[in-house]
Amino acid sequence: MATGLEGLYSEIILDHYRAPHGAGLREPFDTESHQVNPLCGDEITLRVLVDDTADGPVVSDVSYQATGCSISQASASMLFDLAAGQALGRVRERLQGVRQMLLDGAEPDEDLLEDAIAVAGVAKFPARVKCALLPWAAFTDAMTRAGRPVRDDTEEPA
Repeated sequence: MATGLEGLYSEIILDHYRAPHGAGLREPFDTESHQVNPLCGDEITLRVLVDDTADGPVVSDVSYQATGCSISQASASMLFDLAAGQALGRVRERLQGVRQMLLDGAEPDEDLLEDAIAVAGVAKFPARVKCALLPWAAFTDAMTRAGRPVRDDTEEPA
């Protein structure tokens, strides 16, 4: 049995893998993206529904169908938790936080990333970073297709 912080993080990943939040493709949706990680075969189709409110755009729903490793599937579940029902600006912050944590090794902000901090250890394994970022790449692509980019054009692709 795993112990300590790494054990807790492993349990969080396994919990999201075993009981994924937001799984299953739903309608209505505004935009969709299908992404594949050719290195390992992880695959995701992700749909996003955005509502324009008086306070700005809100991600009303994120739905997905994913196959692959526990890390990519858990990350999709975590993305649902961090995006669904949130202002698009907040989701942008969270996307940036996940990318910085995984690509730059930045210290994760638990208040911003919630359960997604559990994938921080993946940064030590470059081949697995793409697994964790696959759902986020699908979200980024879907939003770009919808004309609502969530990343700065100067950022490098995931």
